Amino acid sequence: MKIASFSPNLMVKNVNKSIEFYCNILGFSLVQTVPESGEPDWGMVEKDGFFVMFQKEESIKQEYPELNSQNSGGALTFYIKISDIQEFYNKICSHMDVSHEMHKTFYGADEFAIKDPDGFILVFSESSE
Repeated sequence: MKIASFSPNLMVKNVNKSIEFYCNILGFSLVQTVPESGEPDWGMVEKDGFFVMFQKEESIKQEYPELNSQNSGGALTFYIKISDIQEFYNKICSHMDVSHEMHKTFYGADEFAIKDPDGFILVFSESSE
């Protein structure tokens, strides 16, 4: 088996709000929404070859009934390795509060964390190497 891509499909309350956050704050680009006009049930954004999908809570629960007892903003974190973390941190701080301030980890990386509109924790990290 060869994996061609591996992209999260996040259950969200408002697809447009998630797209706006990821595009305007994090610098992603819109790839597609379904439907293309009006309030989308699904959308996809991309940055540097990394894709994230968003699906409206009602839509994804209809598709996967086993998610009916789940809430958006799941119990997981996204660990994102980046370059120029200080510059990105300064940009983020000018737009929103961070949930974990920039710090040096026990494994030597500089990291900080924010929450997206649905409460997903996004950890940004840069190795000191």
